[in-house]
Amino acid sequence: MPIKNRLAEMHDEITGWRRDIHQHPEILYDTHRTSALVADKLRAFGCDEVVTGIGRTGVVGVIKGKADTQDRVIGLRADMDALPMQEQTGLDYASQTPNAMHACGHDGHTAMVLGTAKYLAETRNFDGTAIVIFQPAEEGGNGAEAMCKDGLMDRFGIQEVYAMHNVPGVPTGQFAIRSGPLLAAADEFDIHLEGHGGHAAKPHDTVDTTVMLSQLVVALQTVVSRNSDPIQQGVLSVTSVETSSKAFNVIPQSARVRGTVRTHSNEMRDLIEKRLTEITEGVAATMGGTATVTYTRGVPVTINAEEQTGYAEEAAISVGGSCAEAPMVMGGEDFSFMLEERPGAFIVLGNGDSAGLHHPEYNFNDEIIPIGCSWFAEMVERRMPAA
Repeated sequence: MPIKNRLAEMHDEITGWRRDIHQHPEILYDTHRTSALVADKLRAFGCDEVVTGIGRTGVVGVIKGKADTQDRVIGLRADMDALPMQEQTGLDYASQTPNAMHACGHDGHTAMVLGTAKYLAETRNFDGTAIVIFQPAEEGGNGAEAMCKDGLMDRFGIQEVYAMHNVPGVPTGQFAIRSGPLLAAADEFDIHLEGHGGHAAKPHDTVDTTVMLSQLVVALQTVVSRNSDPIQQGVLSVTSVETSSKAFNVIPQSARVRGTVRTHSNEMRDLIEKRLTEITEGVAATMGGTATVTYTRGVPVTINAEEQTGYAEEAAISVGGSCAEAPMVMGGEDFSFMLEERPGAFIVLGNGDSAGLHHPEYNFNDEIIPIGCSWFAEMVERRMPAA
């Protein structure tokens, strides 16, 4: 693999940063230690500008190339936050914070973009400006959206934006990407059913929300199977049901049904929200009750721009020798907010035979650090070549 020599030399140093971040995981926007560490290192590297507090705790570094020009500005994004779960790896650098763990590899992503920033600040082998973006709250907090709302793209003049994520189960160092939809929009629904409770021996005097929710769970499965085009991607999953009664002889007054919706197009997203609401209200009315539907739209579909996907693939082949076609998956990624504002691409990199993402035994594979750093650096040098 033609990994950049300087980044190969920095492998142990970057690994040290990664393991330090791993030991001190922080959740959502509370990435104060990580953000401070990132900002301090960017200043030490000699970045031309370091800005904190973008999207609450986000950090941005500006690195100008050999030619001081604004004709080309490329953004490279890393996520910094961890997950609220207990680590079970037994590593000597395992999390020191109870119920917090880097179980998705954001420690590795942050370390790789930090390593890239150091390399770019040293070499400046490009004409244009590289913007390194360190984002909080990817895990359910929409930190990318918060940074965009704080003017990230316009303030720094970003024209294209790129990001990477590790993938367990894919061979170590294998790149994969696809143009168009890659990851799904991720929405949530919370349904409150109201009936008329009473004694279980007198069901005729009640409006039974237990039967109502049972009918509803089955009916909702017809949205994808019978209302949507079979060629379109969509998942509607009921993940939680509960009633207001815990007694064996009480028919509950109310019930609650919650779940998630994953889609790969805005048309499918609109359809599922519409039909979910109509079916819920219809089932409740049919059985003499009422329903309140709260549908919350989360991250949008992650859509790779065709042209920028080509650039990302070329860089991956240059670094790794090949780049596979990534499958469409139903996981969500808030980098999609950045891709709504600027063309760009999201690429994945094999983490090897590790535990899966969000698993208590997961660990980022340090072997891929120089590979990932080299891809980020290659993107800058290819998109903004020095004269």
